[in-house]
Amino acid sequence: MSDSATPTVDAVELTVRNPASGELVGTVAVSTPDEVTAAAAALRAAQPRWASISAAGRKQWLLKLQDWVLDHTDELADSIQDESGKPRVEAEVEVAFTVDLLGYYARNAAKFLADTAVSPHTPLMRIKKLTTTYTPYPVVGIITPWNFPLAMPTSDLVPALAAGAAVLLKPSEVTPLTPLVLARGWAEIGAPPVFTVVSGSGATGAAVVDNADFVQFTGSGPTGRRIAVACAERTRPYSLEMGGKDPAIVLADADLDRAVNGITFGALTNAGQLCVSVERVYVEAAVYDEFVNKLVAHVETLRLGRDDRSGNIDVGPLANQAQLDIVTRHVDDALARGARALTGGKATGEGNFFEPTVLVDVDHSMSCITEETFGPTIPVIKVADENEAIRLANDSEYGLSASVWTGNKSRGQKIARRLTVGAVNINDATINLFNFALPHGGWGQSGTGYRFGGVDGVRKYCRKQAITAPALPTQKSELVWYPYSLKNFGFMRNAMRAAGARGRRRFGR
Repeated sequence: MSDSATPTVDAVELTVRNPASGELVGTVAVSTPDEVTAAAAALRAAQPRWASISAAGRKQWLLKLQDWVLDHTDELADSIQDESGKPRVEAEVEVAFTVDLLGYYARNAAKFLADTAVSPHTPLMRIKKLTTTYTPYPVVGIITPWNFPLAMPTSDLVPALAAGAAVLLKPSEVTPLTPLVLARGWAEIGAPPVFTVVSGSGATGAAVVDNADFVQFTGSGPTGRRIAVACAERTRPYSLEMGGKDPAIVLADADLDRAVNGITFGALTNAGQLCVSVERVYVEAAVYDEFVNKLVAHVETLRLGRDDRSGNIDVGPLANQAQLDIVTRHVDDALARGARALTGGKATGEGNFFEPTVLVDVDHSMSCITEETFGPTIPVIKVADENEAIRLANDSEYGLSASVWTGNKSRGQKIARRLTVGAVNINDATINLFNFALPHGGWGQSGTGYRFGGVDGVRKYCRKQAITAPALPTQKSELVWYPYSLKNFGFMRNAMRAAGARGRRRFGR
């Protein structure tokens, strides 16, 4: 994952190359810290008007952006392919994801942000009308990684805008082009100036953190922890998503064909560069050999290479040389320790391609099991039963998501609740990301807070305000106001005890 908020000195210009070919596809000027500060100030000045038009008014702008995205699908997909090298289908999935997300939050934000009437905790407080309101943070700083140049930024941008915040977005320095296309679309529809993209790496990201009222970061653990410290020092709220090592559990009663197809997709989509990609597979011994044979046969049918608009490629390249080095190190480490690659196992030597790889005879001493790989590998481990599978699946510092493959629905539900992760897919993989009504977030070193999804995906970008108001005609003074009186307080105390205590203690006995 990108370390794009590390406070290092940036170059004057970012050079973007297609990882499938190495060819230059564009350059982007780096935003200096002073420019980031100025951008944040402009957003802060524009944000009150954006908040004042209400969720209903913001809905119209989000739907206009949705129209623009649909009308520019090819341009956006071309840009995604140019800077990421991914297959055409995966590029267009990002566009479809964005369209769906815009529609969901545009149509639901008003309901999610409506004042909430709160029931009093005790009958004594029924004399009060209790309300919770939601006021957006003025400027939300968003820092995103390189694996999905469009879908990563929009996952955070859309709910933040829907909440009424202004957004200062810093995409990864590896894939900075597509977010600029989206920002151009926001300007072309004539939307208020509450969305700005700043480009750069460490110094730019640090300036975003310094100038934001709320920070949403997705990327590596070390950078996320540094951002958490910086936010804590400024008493700024934040949310972090910092990767995963997601396990899949295949039980003996599973539909093995579906499990093979789903796990292959879940592990290798976007060349494995997905936060919720399957990175470990635990298979019950009774079906282990059959599963592995089917898995290898399926993986060997996948088409690896550089795609064009034809959509004839399944697996594309890794994003950069650094990621290729990580995947190579993990596979080489496993092979040196006794693992076997039943298919794949090495870089192709062209571009940043690495062969889709199935590893067996692996264990929890190997980096391919303990560290986030973020590449096209599928390590498989044989287990005696579901208890061993659950124990090993939970043996990780990460806890983003998992999948369980079983023919017994009840069994799948029970196992899901024993896994220490933020999301579990039963007989499916990665699908939780496309169900926007669900919260998306990780446990452990996978992050803190929830990134997007449902009502909390919008409310996270708001400050809650509690309001009390009289529900009945008021008196000139309350029983517990000055001057103090034990007699008056005694009446109040006895009423509180009668309403809240239990048994004879309710009556002071």
